[in-house]
Amino acid sequence: MQRTSFANWPCSIARSLDTFGDAWTPLVLREAFYGIRRFDDFQQSLGIARNTLTDRLRRLVAQGLLERRPYQDEPRRHEYLLTDKGRDFFPVLAALAHWGDRWLAGDEGAPITLHHDTCGHDTHGEVVCAHCGEPLRAGEVAMRMGPGYPERLRSRPDVPNRFLTS
Repeated sequence: MQRTSFANWPCSIARSLDTFGDAWTPLVLREAFYGIRRFDDFQQSLGIARNTLTDRLRRLVAQGLLERRPYQDEPRRHEYLLTDKGRDFFPVLAALAHWGDRWLAGDEGAPITLHHDTCGHDTHGEVVCAHCGEPLRAGEVAMRMGPGYPERLRSRPDVPNRFLTS
């Protein structure tokens, strides 16, 4: 069964899920943040089937989140390095981990903690307003049509109920 593509939807969440919409893809990126670079190390760390890992690495390279670079000629072997685009995914993983720690961790607590080397403290991911620095919370944020929202969809009857116009 072929999965529906969200790549052209007028929604950045849908477009992002088109790239990261399965469990393995963010986990491969998580391992890259842990310092894993080589195929066999990804495979061993995740316990993922080789064909699935090949597909996810190929997708992440095609999307520009990882760079595939040879490290050995005979036999030819490659390592996978985070790009700037891939490193920009870190706050998403940190926020996802924080949610999981809050709602899914048992009494024993978080399985992994984030330590902020700059200030020397343990921390957690939090999404904050880029302007004032306050946490973004549902009910305190309004969704508005952005400049990339398709003109052809702006006049649909359901749009005024879903978005405030700017």
